[in-house]
Amino acid sequence: MALDAARDIIGQDGLRGLTTRRLAKAIGYTPGTLYQLFDDVDALIVEINMETLDALYARCHDVDFSVGPEAALMELAARYAAFTAENPRLWNALFEFSLPEGRNLPKQHTIRIVRLLGLAERALAPLFPDDPAGTAHEAAVLWSCLYGIVSLAASDKLTATETAEAVLHSLVTNYVAGLRFRLGKTA
Repeated sequence: MALDAARDIIGQDGLRGLTTRRLAKAIGYTPGTLYQLFDDVDALIVEINMETLDALYARCHDVDFSVGPEAALMELAARYAAFTAENPRLWNALFEFSLPEGRNLPKQHTIRIVRLLGLAERALAPLFPDDPAGTAHEAAVLWSCLYGIVSLAASDKLTATETAEAVLHSLVTNYVAGLRFRLGKTA
């Protein structure tokens, strides 16, 4: 119940809208009761962020990777963009939030990121049949670019003449073409 209410608050008002008092009021409990469920608000936010990553993975995991790197990446990018457009504040909470100094994200959080990057790696794998490290590096680069594009789109900071879809299409097309050229692959 607390996670659902916190997710709703973040979805409506962003991470800054989430306070212990507001969350407790939303679920009909006292703020002290929340601390019986979670060590602190940071632990609650980490849990919500992991659920957001799980939801994105659920949206993307069944892409048809047999269609080739470019088509598979195009589909992943389209699903990624659609998910972030539908859940902008929850998605932004992943990147706006940081734990206090001295605290680290739980291993489960990192596992979820690695699992998502694994989808891009799977799409790129035909280009790097003998180089898993190269595949992982290129997936991380591409992931970073996708994040930048959807973030700009979510904050209406893309140019007035560009759509996120057009920019994503250009990124994937040119990125894969550049990789093919660099690797000496024509198909």
